[in-house]
Amino acid sequence: MNWYEKLNKYFPVEEMKSQEHMEMLLKEKGDVYYKDEGPHHVLMYAEFKSFIFIDYVYVSAASRGQGLGHKLIDKLKAKNKPIILEVEPVDYEETDTEKRLRFYQREGFVHAQSIGYNRRSLATNKDNPMEILYWTPNDEDEEAIYNQMKKMYEDIHTYKDEEIYGKSYQPVDEVLSYDSKREADDIFDALKETEGV
Repeated sequence: MNWYEKLNKYFPVEEMKSQEHMEMLLKEKGDVYYKDEGPHHVLMYAEFKSFIFIDYVYVSAASRGQGLGHKLIDKLKAKNKPIILEVEPVDYEETDTEKRLRFYQREGFVHAQSIGYNRRSLATNKDNPMEILYWTPNDEDEEAIYNQMKKMYEDIHTYKDEEIYGKSYQPVDEVLSYDSKREADDIFDALKETEGV
């Protein structure tokens, strides 16, 4: 299996970029968009001057629990910039979502409660709400994370979208919202409840 097949098998269709899109990003945005690949992992990320966005992390089932994911995240943390990523809300029927959340919680990521994110999938034409997680070395606030997410959305997610998919994703202001009073349930609290903590 090549790197794209691994990602495509692991991530839901509504979250996947096409192979053409990702290869175009690697080629045309190679100063920002990167692939870190090994026999047991694929990490796709964008590194901007002031932050890093993790697009996809895949660790093979055979090597899970051996610290590989931790090493990959540590490598990014060593760059000393905020790290942002999107995760699907916990689905208790689908244990991978819960495992992913627990992993990021252990790695010190925080749930951005003031940031709303809901993008319509071009593959399914259905709304795909996601939660934003972030890790920050210097206590950046959620408004800074929101502004960095907007930049990433416009530079990475929607890059040449009409050319590649024949249609465009929604504009950033329809997808991302910031409300410091937003009362989002903390997805990490939901995990604690399942543990009976």
